Amino acid sequence: MTAGIGQTLGKSSMDTTTTTPTIRVEIYNQTYNIRSDGDTEYIIQLAEFVDSRMRDISSGTLTVDSLKVAILAALHVADELHRLKHLHEQADAQLATRSAECAEMLDRLLKVRSNVEQGQSGAGKLSLG
Repeated sequence: MTAGIGQTLGKSSMDTTTTTPTIRVEIYNQTYNIRSDGDTEYIIQLAEFVDSRMRDISSGTLTVDSLKVAILAALHVADELHRLKHLHEQADAQLATRSAECAEMLDRLLKVRSNVEQGQSGAGKLSLG
């Protein structure tokens, strides 16, 4: 079986209380049976991602210990997650600032429009007497 390719198995013979499907995946030459009620294709994609990261890490290091490779891969994924969270927070802050600026400009425009309309309606009531 190629890395990360999944296969849905029947429910476990020992577990008769649930019908959660089991997905067989291979990560770094180890087969794992994952029970999940989530999307099978998504689980397979996650397994392929982890397998790819572990293989990338192992190609750049001298270690053959799969646990060490897994921990290094986990650290790389955690680093990527935290960097993306930080970027997301920055984008949210920029969006909030721009939204506030737009709201202020809209308020100013509406006030000007209201003042112009009031000035026009007042000008129609003038009379010479």
